[in-house]
Amino acid sequence: MNAHRWYTPWLMLVVPLILLAVFSLWPALNTIVLSFTNVRMLSGGHFIGLRNFSLIFEDERLRDALLNTAIFVVLCVPLLTFLPLFLSLLVHSRLPFMGFFRTVFYFPVIASVVAVALIWQWLLDDRGLVNQLAQQMGLIQQALPFLTDRWLLILSVTALTVWRGLGFYMLLYLSALGNVRRELHEAASVDGAGRMRRFWSITVPSIRGRMVLVAVLIVIAAMRIFTEIYILGGSQGGVGGQNVTVVMLIQQAVLGADGRIGYASALSLFLFVLTIGPLLLLAYLNKRSEA
Repeated sequence: MNAHRWYTPWLMLVVPLILLAVFSLWPALNTIVLSFTNVRMLSGGHFIGLRNFSLIFEDERLRDALLNTAIFVVLCVPLLTFLPLFLSLLVHSRLPFMGFFRTVFYFPVIASVVAVALIWQWLLDDRGLVNQLAQQMGLIQQALPFLTDRWLLILSVTALTVWRGLGFYMLLYLSALGNVRRELHEAASVDGAGRMRRFWSITVPSIRGRMVLVAVLIVIAAMRIFTEIYILGGSQGGVGGQNVTVVMLIQQAVLGADGRIGYASALSLFLFVLTIGPLLLLAYLNKRSEA
């Protein structure tokens, strides 16, 4: 049998590496370069230093964008960290029809986010199904402004985000639960440990790494929420733009023929830095818990 040449594995990586460089590495480096210029959509530009970054903090909408993004993170992280965990425990059990429910729970994940958001918009509209049923049942006297009130819109977008993410994070937990040693549960059961005791003392420590991974993915997703609020609240981000997020500010900066590419690039780097902070904190807390 002939020995493989040393460069054979690298030849198999050439195409993926080229695609990675063209569609990921180059756009990232180009964004960094553009953030220091005043390039616009249909015109060139020149180097302006840190001017774009100073304009970010002069933007009056930034405070609302940061507040809304922080609320999404605070609400979504605990909900999407623990609800899928308990859901996966239920699906992992050997109860009847669990295979069917596993498919049902995962269906929102594969559905188009635009289609799902449009359905929720129809449900939560002033004349939508939710308000109509609530009024007919006498629970409310007038329609609740789910899509026009600032805080109700945030809760509506959060509910939609959580509902869509349950199935995906449930599958991540299911793969981790399958690696938990059954002998540990059996030994703890013989020693008299109840279901909750075994959950906290055996299951949670065994899947702690997966919980951190899920929390990291949720933070990234919550910081980048766009489509849901764009459809439910409108292109401006709710009434008067009160529900705008950082991603929506980036999108609005490049709209039109006079779109500010340089400023949008600076906003993108700003969002990247905001995202890295919570991720480093989660990694630090996970490292401390393992020490």
